[in-house]
Amino acid sequence: MMALKKRSVSATDRILEALEERGYRSTAPRRTLAAAIGQQDRHFTAEGLRKQLPPSLGRATVYRTLKILVEAEVLCRVLLEDGDLHYQLSHRGHHHHLLCVHCGSSQDLTGCDIEDVLVSTSERHGFELSGHWLEVYGRCRECAESGKAAA
Repeated sequence: MMALKKRSVSATDRILEALEERGYRSTAPRRTLAAAIGQQDRHFTAEGLRKQLPPSLGRATVYRTLKILVEAEVLCRVLLEDGDLHYQLSHRGHHHHLLCVHCGSSQDLTGCDIEDVLVSTSERHGFELSGHWLEVYGRCRECAESGKAAA
């Protein structure tokens, strides 16, 4: 009996599937954009991504597609300490980020108990909670161990 080999889905395929599931056609510009996003190995800005794309791929397409992919949880937003908004591929559901202010690395933070605190605080203030977004800034292990000062 021959064992079936499980096919791994590339990031580009995940992006295109998420768009199609939401009713968006797989056009040439979207495939180009999906491939560029799939090749990112760390967080990126919309403008930085745009510069990697052909000039014919419009700004509105890039920003609209990033918004759709965040809503689909294929991408997550990463807010850097200086206020710059970046994006990165999301490999899990809801999570937060640990961001190194020295080297710029990002680690996913899962299993955070902040939800309970937010729910109780919201209830105490008569506030209807619809979501939250948390970024934690500091130094990664490598920067801390090398003695590099925080930026």
